[in-house]
Amino acid sequence: MSERILKADIAVIGGGLGGVAAALAVLKSGKSVILTEETHWLGGQLTSQATPPDEHDWIELHGATASYRQLRDTIRDLYLGRYPVSDRARSAEYLNPGMGSVSPICCEPRTAVAAIDAMLLQWFGTGRLTLLKNTRPTAVSCVGDRIESVNVHSADNGLLRIEAQHFIDATELGDLLELGDIEHVVGAESRDETGEPSALDGPANPMDQQSITWCFGISFHEGEDHTIMRPDAYDYWKDYRLPFWPDKQLSFTGPHPVTCEADYRPLFAGERTARLAPDRWHYRRLIWTEHFEPGHYLSDICLVNWPQIDYCDGPLVGVTKAEAARHREGARQMSLSYLYWLQTAAPRHDGGIGYPELRPAAEVMGTLDGLAVAPYIRESRRIKAKFTVTECHVGYDARKGEIGAEVFDDSVGIGSYRIDLHPSTAPRNYVDVPNWPFQIPLGALIPVRIRNLLPGAKNIGSTHITNGCYRLHPVEWNIGEVAGALAARALDLDCDPADIHANRDRLKAFQTHLTETFGIELSWPEDIRTTPRLTLFGDTQ
Repeated sequence: MSERILKADIAVIGGGLGGVAAALAVLKSGKSVILTEETHWLGGQLTSQATPPDEHDWIELHGATASYRQLRDTIRDLYLGRYPVSDRARSAEYLNPGMGSVSPICCEPRTAVAAIDAMLLQWFGTGRLTLLKNTRPTAVSCVGDRIESVNVHSADNGLLRIEAQHFIDATELGDLLELGDIEHVVGAESRDETGEPSALDGPANPMDQQSITWCFGISFHEGEDHTIMRPDAYDYWKDYRLPFWPDKQLSFTGPHPVTCEADYRPLFAGERTARLAPDRWHYRRLIWTEHFEPGHYLSDICLVNWPQIDYCDGPLVGVTKAEAARHREGARQMSLSYLYWLQTAAPRHDGGIGYPELRPAAEVMGTLDGLAVAPYIRESRRIKAKFTVTECHVGYDARKGEIGAEVFDDSVGIGSYRIDLHPSTAPRNYVDVPNWPFQIPLGALIPVRIRNLLPGAKNIGSTHITNGCYRLHPVEWNIGEVAGALAARALDLDCDPADIHANRDRLKAFQTHLTETFGIELSWPEDIRTTPRLTLFGDTQ
């Protein structure tokens, strides 16, 4: 049976934050779009992967596109308008539903899903938006240096062939790059290749990729027993210890992200007084009961995305499908084992062993077992681009006394986050590098050869090192939004995206279009641009 053919001006493959932003930009530009997503939830790292947004200290006023700020506002509006919130919540200048220490807007994945769906809702009736969930790419057909079509498999519709004039790869792992044999990089480069002080001192290692983490949610119910069945792989994980880890993986001790010294943080240690919480419970708490009417939530809800469940046994990219599937299941078993250890073997804050009162937050996660819908992906295949951002462009020490990050004439956005590389599949310990607030150069979105493909997520022209600061929520959204706007502008001008980048007048006109139409900042205010991120949390030193 031949596949059904779907056509649109632009196809966005992958419905994470970058993919959603790309689709919205295409629609706002008056073009038609097909948006696919591998899971049943749009939003990627914010929703199906359950991770609250990792953001910088200026996010409420600077360093996010207008539509990303709209997403954050919509999440808050949903809580304030649809939930029985307390006076404390209503009086907050910027509501943080969970008061988690890692993010200024820690929230439930389902609420973020609802916010994204609300932003897309107006476009379905126009006939210009086709959304295919539970759909994954299976093949890419190229003719010369152009993509002709992408084949996908839809759980609801079977095999489909998508034809478009431009394609945006917003998948979590850069799937179109592999399927289309498009020039790309995997894993860690060597210092000789990139000149980065923090790159590998030796040959490049494609298998050296940031760990994935299968997050899960928990709540606490005193006097109750919610102990799960002993996971199949518990015997493997209960004694597991990486060579550089200061204790067994199933413990409350892990390496400190900056110093790599032993860092002990128990489950409970009291309400936080600093942004880096003194315990695990408050670190990524999604719901704080004090923000809601008494009895609405029976417990705080906490997201477990801790170093103890960073999976380092192998990568998802550069291996066979069978190996990738084994590692995905390995990450699930690791997280389930950690949950079981918390319930049965963890040292309690009040004496004794185990917290059977911990209940998997299944309904919040959208699954039956309380694990997120999908693993949290930190690193993707990356295009070989016209320009590659390296540590030497944004790193504090690598800039060798220069004040601020490299200034890019082709900037299409800004971002700020410390270069944060989690333990890797080499295996290798944390790599954590202070850096400057940075710009997103358009050259990093232009492939070296393929003319009608743009990256729309973590797959831009960055290195293994700079991926550590270009991979976070607001930056991914910015990248996707620019990709959608650029593809639409190329259609208007009957040219390729690379032609816009190469022509100074067209580039400047496009940058003006981004600021005036999409509310995208191209540069930081000077006082912020020259403020390095020297500490793990907090930007001034």
